Amino acid sequence: AAAAAAASPPRRDFISVTLSPEEAVGAGGYNNSKAWRRRSCWRKWKQLSRLQRSVILFLFAFLAVCGVISYTSMAEPWKSLTDKSLDDQRTEPEIPGLKLANPAVLPAPQKADTNLGDDPALSPQKPPKPPHVRRGPSNLQIKAPRKDVRLKTRHDTSRVVEEPVQADKEEKTEKSIISWRGAVIEPDQSTEPPSSKIKEPEKPSSVEAEDQKEPVPINERQTAVIEAFRHAWKGYKDFAWGHDELKPLSKSYSEWFGLGLTLIDALDTMWILGLKEEFEEARKWVANDLVFDKNVDVNLFESTIRILGGLLSTYHLSGDSLFLEKAKDIGNRLMPAFKTPSKIPYSDVNIGRGTAHPPRWTSDSTVAEVTSIQLEFRELSRLTGDDKFQKAVDEVMKHVHTLSGKNDGLVPMFINTNSGQFTHLGVYTLGARADSYYEYLLKQWIQGGKKENELLEDYMRAIEGVKKHLLQRSQPKKLTFVGELAHGHFSAKMDHLVCFLPGTLALGAHNGLTADHMKLAEALIETCYQMYAQVETGLSPEIVHFNLHAQKGHKDVEIKPADRHNLLRPETVESLFYMYRFTGDKKYQDWGWEILQNFNKYTRVPTGGYTSINNVQNPSNPEPRDKMESFFLGETLKYMFLLFSDDIDLINLDKYVFNTEAHPLPIWVPA
Repeated sequence: AAAAAAASPPRRDFISVTLSPEEAVGAGGYNNSKAWRRRSCWRKWKQLSRLQRSVILFLFAFLAVCGVISYTSMAEPWKSLTDKSLDDQRTEPEIPGLKLANPAVLPAPQKADTNLGDDPALSPQKPPKPPHVRRGPSNLQIKAPRKDVRLKTRHDTSRVVEEPVQADKEEKTEKSIISWRGAVIEPDQSTEPPSSKIKEPEKPSSVEAEDQKEPVPINERQTAVIEAFRHAWKGYKDFAWGHDELKPLSKSYSEWFGLGLTLIDALDTMWILGLKEEFEEARKWVANDLVFDKNVDVNLFESTIRILGGLLSTYHLSGDSLFLEKAKDIGNRLMPAFKTPSKIPYSDVNIGRGTAHPPRWTSDSTVAEVTSIQLEFRELSRLTGDDKFQKAVDEVMKHVHTLSGKNDGLVPMFINTNSGQFTHLGVYTLGARADSYYEYLLKQWIQGGKKENELLEDYMRAIEGVKKHLLQRSQPKKLTFVGELAHGHFSAKMDHLVCFLPGTLALGAHNGLTADHMKLAEALIETCYQMYAQVETGLSPEIVHFNLHAQKGHKDVEIKPADRHNLLRPETVESLFYMYRFTGDKKYQDWGWEILQNFNKYTRVPTGGYTSINNVQNPSNPEPRDKMESFFLGETLKYMFLLFSDDIDLINLDKYVFNTEAHPLPIWVPA
C-alpha cells in the first residue's frame, strides 16, 4: 500500500468560478464585447451637458463642410495638373532650345487675276479661336517658318521679327491681374514698361513653309474692291504719278509735300490685295525717285502716319530692306521737331534744312498730332537699334499723362510747345484734333505687349469720361452718339472721324478689357452706319448733328450746308472691319458693301480715280471736288478688302496693330 501510494501522481487543487454575462454586466463588470462598448459610450454621451453635446456636434459638422469644400477646390487643379503632366510627357520639342517666337512672315503677293472668278460661300470667322488654325488666301499666304533654321533675306545684317509659335500657347505662365473700374486685364508676364535699351535691329525673312496651309480664295466682294483699287490706281498712274494726290476730273495732281503721298500710302494695300505688278512699279519709283533731301516743310503727324508708317508696314510685309532704309531716312529728318523747350514737338519740319517750327499763327500743336506718332517711332527704334526715336515720343506721352486740365480722362485739343501745358481749356471732343490720342493709348499698350500700365489707365479713364460727359441718344431711333462738351455745354455734333471709336472699343474688348466696351461699340457702329443710311446718297457727311428731341418729319441726323461734303474717309469701314472680325456678324459686311456701291455710284470718275464730293444730299449732282485723298487707297479700300475677307490670318489682329493710317505694324513679342 505504501508502494502504491508512493507511485500515484501528486494532486492539484483548482478553484472554478462561473459567472453569466447578465450577472457580469449587472454587477458592473467588463467583457470587451461590442454591445457593452456601445452601451458604455452612450452612457458617457448622456453624462455630457447639452452645451457640451452641441459644441461637439457643431465641430463635427464644421469639419465635414470644410472637407467637402477642400475636395471640390482641389479636385480640378489636381486633374489639370495630372492632364498637363501627361501632355508634357507626350509633347517633345522638335529643336532643343527653340525660342517661343517665330518670324511674322508674309510672302510675295501673287497676281489677283488668278482668283477673280472665285466666289465661295464662306461662313464668317468668329474671334480667332484656336489661333493655330491658319488659312492663308491665295494672294497673301502666311507661311510658317522653318523649324531647323532661320533663313535671312538679301541683307543678313538684321534678324527676324518674332511672333509666338504653338508652344507659346501651351506653356502659359502665371500672370498678374490689373483691374480698373470693372476691367480685368492679364498683362503678359511682366507689368514693367519695355526696357529703353534697344536690341539689335530685326528683319523679316521670307522663308519657305514646310507645310503650306490651304488658301482662302478671293470672293466676289473682294474682287470688287480690287477692281475699285485698280481704277483709282489707273487715274493716279496716268495723271499724277509720283505726286501727292490725284485730281481726277482735271486729270492733274496736287502737291502737299511733294513726296508721292498716294503712292507710299498705297504700297501695303497693293501687297495685301496681291497686286504684284502695281507693287513692283511703285517699288521702282521708291528706289529711284523718292528723295527726302529737299527744302520743303512737312507736317510731322501726317508725314509720320503716312510716309514713315507706310514704309515700315511695307518693309514688314515684304521683307524688302529698301523700305526700312527709306524709313530710317525720313525718321531722322523728322527728329528736329522734338527740339522744343517742353519736348512737345513742333507741328512742322523742314526735312532738307533740319529745322522745325510751329504754325505761323500759333505756338500750339494739336494734342492728337503729338500723341499719334508713337507707334511708328517706337517701331523704328526697335528695328534700327537706335533708342532716340522711342525716347522722344515716350517722353511726350509721359508728360501728357501728368498734365492737369483733363476732364475725367478727356483732354483738350491744343498743347503749347513752349510751356508744355494744355491750352483752350474746357473744350472736349473725340473728333478732329483729339481723336487719335485715345486710339493710340490703347494701341501702344497692345504694341508693347500689354505692359505699359499708364497707357491703359489713361485709356480706361478716358472711356469712362466719354460715357459720363459725351454720350447721348438721338430721336426718334434712339441712336447712341458721341457729342462734344464746350465749357460745360453739350453739343450734339459728331464728326465722321469719331467713327474710329467702335473699332477701337472692340479691339480693347478683344484684348481683355471690360465687356461693356463691346456693347458700346455695337451701339456706336449702328449710329455710324445710320450716318450713311439716312442720307440721300447713302454717303456720310463730314459732320452731323443729332436731334435730341422728336420732331415730326425729322430724322435722327441733321446736316448743315457747311458739313455735307464727303472726303472718301475710312473710319466707318475701319470699325466695320473690326466688328466683323470679332463677331462674325455678316450685317457688318453688308453695310460695308452698301458703302462701296455708293462710292462707285457717286464718286467714281470714268477716266480713272475717285473724287471727294461737296453735297451728299444731292444724288443728281453731288458736286465733285476734284480730289482723291491718299487715304482712300491707303485706308478705305484696304479696310474694305479686309472686311470682306473670311480669313482671320489676313493681317491677324493678335499679331499686328494698325496705325491711324491703316498701316499694320507687328505686336512686340518678348524674346
